[in-house]
Amino acid sequence: MTLGQKQRKFTRMIAQLIVFAYDSGYELTFGDAYRDPRVHGNVGQKKSYSAANSVHKERLAVDFNLFKDGKFLTSTEDHLPLGQYWESLGGSWGGRFSDGNHYSLEHGGRK
Repeated sequence: MTLGQKQRKFTRMIAQLIVFAYDSGYELTFGDAYRDPRVHGNVGQKKSYSAANSVHKERLAVDFNLFKDGKFLTSTEDHLPLGQYWESLGGSWGGRFSDGNHYSLEHGGRK
């Protein structure tokens, strides 16, 4: 699958995750999604807070801020229902590597 095909698949999967979250009583706002190389460096380059090989740089990851009943939920455990659903769609959930609000699609062995 090409990078462009993965990006389009990822966008559709994110739509499904958002609907699932709202149907489950959660609300979301976006955190980091695309990390522009002018600010964060190209893939393989460490610049700013972004990891050198972050898939955010390839439009294959998003971090969500999670809310329930107006309360901002910050723990990885809070994201577990969404993370499990995301994995059922074929995505990689950051809760498996200490980044609970991170939802991505693997590319080149990177999550």
